[in-house]
Amino acid sequence: MTERPTTGGHPPMRRADAEQNRARILDAARAAFEESEDASMHTIARLAGVGQGTLYRHFPTREALVLAVHRRRVQTLIDAPAQLAATHPPLVALRRWLDILAACGQNFAGLGQALLASSAAQLCAEGYQPVVDASDLMLRTGQAAGQIRADVDAEDLLLLVSFLWRADRGDEDAARSSHLLDIVVDAVRSGPQVSPTGPTTLHRDRP
Repeated sequence: MTERPTTGGHPPMRRADAEQNRARILDAARAAFEESEDASMHTIARLAGVGQGTLYRHFPTREALVLAVHRRRVQTLIDAPAQLAATHPPLVALRRWLDILAACGQNFAGLGQALLASSAAQLCAEGYQPVVDASDLMLRTGQAAGQIRADVDAEDLLLLVSFLWRADRGDEDAARSSHLLDIVVDAVRSGPQVSPTGPTTLHRDRP
């Protein structure tokens, strides 16, 4: 006699439907919040094609939904370096990753007003080290290929792009941010570094 698989909890079909509903809600919420951080739960449920009850079963409060949207964005940021490094030259991969970082920063700035101060602080704390690690992977890949300066580390890079957390979401600011990111990539590119007093090479010891 063939044993029936034990699933524990809800049947597989119901779990799959729930996961699909959750993904649709998060997709709809991301799109809605990009249009306006004041998007209502009713609007998000309508965009996702689910009922209010389904929405609130997954996300009991609007803040819970905002947190989930941002955590999903951060996970995309954390997962991207390995794929980018495998499919693009190091400097191109770094530049594309910085675009994802910019989008994540703008997303957080846009949603920040919808969060309690404690929740915003929690997001910053839990996301900081993974973002540092992702930055480090981007840099080390380029350094191993001789395309990125050896004296730049992840903390340096994040300080260089800290303007992203202050940029607005308008087209003019987006264009300026993109231009500044081009400058950052040029700044970390390997090659002779010129100071006002002449060429110099400054290399910190790395572990």
